Amino acid sequence: MVLTLPIILLVVILYLLASMRILRQYERGVVFLLGKFVGVRQPGLNMIFAPVQQMTRVSLRTVTMQIPSQKIITKDNVSIDIAAVAYYHITDPERAVIVIENIYNAVNQISQTTVRNVVGRFSLDQLLSDTAGINEQIKDVIDGHTEPWGAQVSAVEIKDITLPDNMQRAMAREAEAERERRAKIVAAEGEYQAAVKLGEAADIITAHPVALQLRTLQTMAEISVEKNSTIIFPAQFMTTVQEALAMMARDSAGK
Repeated sequence: MVLTLPIILLVVILYLLASMRILRQYERGVVFLLGKFVGVRQPGLNMIFAPVQQMTRVSLRTVTMQIPSQKIITKDNVSIDIAAVAYYHITDPERAVIVIENIYNAVNQISQTTVRNVVGRFSLDQLLSDTAGINEQIKDVIDGHTEPWGAQVSAVEIKDITLPDNMQRAMAREAEAERERRAKIVAAEGEYQAAVKLGEAADIITAHPVALQLRTLQTMAEISVEKNSTIIFPAQFMTTVQEALAMMARDSAGK
């Protein structure tokens, strides 16, 4: 009898030690008593008395889930491969354990289906130009399915779009043609502005004939910077210069 009491105390102590469960800050424990849900345990030290009680740990941290690449036909009948990534976290540990068997696989499967269905409603140009809006639509659809499971999808991002080789070549030709079009427009605008300025300069020279001679002299001065330059003055130019000098002399005498 004396030996039995210490043995019983030792068994009780070992049983209590084995019943201790420590939950981290990001974990919750869903507890069942004889198979019936009785509550959700908070972080810290908890006692679970097996075998009448069982506890399932549930992590509340955000899960990064890769959505495998899959072939999708867009609205304009272009076959593309799309890979995406989804972020979700558990908001209701009770439903995440009781309502769904494996929430990770469930979210993964519904994400693949939703990406295929949503992207298929858009053309390739819309997919490339409005990726952010399409991501938001995919997230809303997936979140609507996962909400009854106690999970919330925080974001879905399309991370890779693979186009067929022929489509890549066609888009490259289109981009090249667009760049050539812009270059021609810029060149034409430059020619137009230059023509306008030349017209304004011609009007000024018409009103002031001497300005043309001054411009000619300036051009010759620029040419003569090179030591091997030879400047030939046409006779008409010299006559015009003499007339300009005579005009300037008359103006000076009149003053």
